[in-house]
Amino acid sequence: MSHANARLTPAGRLIMVQRIGSGRAVAHVAAEMGISRTTAWRWWRRFREHGSAGLVDRSSIAHSHPHRTAACVETRVRIMRHLTRRGPVFIADRLGLQASTVGRVLRRHEVPLLRELDPVTGTVIRASRRSAKRYEHDHP
Repeated sequence: MSHANARLTPAGRLIMVQRIGSGRAVAHVAAEMGISRTTAWRWWRRFREHGSAGLVDRSSIAHSHPHRTAACVETRVRIMRHLTRRGPVFIADRLGLQASTVGRVLRRHEVPLLRELDPVTGTVIRASRRSAKRYEHDHP
């Protein structure tokens, strides 16, 4: 997502591709817009391939996560945590995983920390120190 002072917002990109489309040299248009020729060619190519939709900002998130922990392993971690009420080191030792992997899985599934639970019943008795309100952008 471009910021307000970016050289090329989607509207600026449209102006740029219109100038290039009218027959002007890409290098000249790039110099006028204050960007590199490589960037100008990139936006021109995207415009030719996708039309106006190609000028919109794309998400930078990865399309795949090939090394993510398998769903069945995550389920085993969550079940083991529920049954034993023990920490990542204990669970990792029993399942043959790294403690950091177990901790990451528990965080991903928002399992409360042991210090926030009642030792006997396992119910949440303390509020988390972390704020429930996260100040994050929708996407990078």
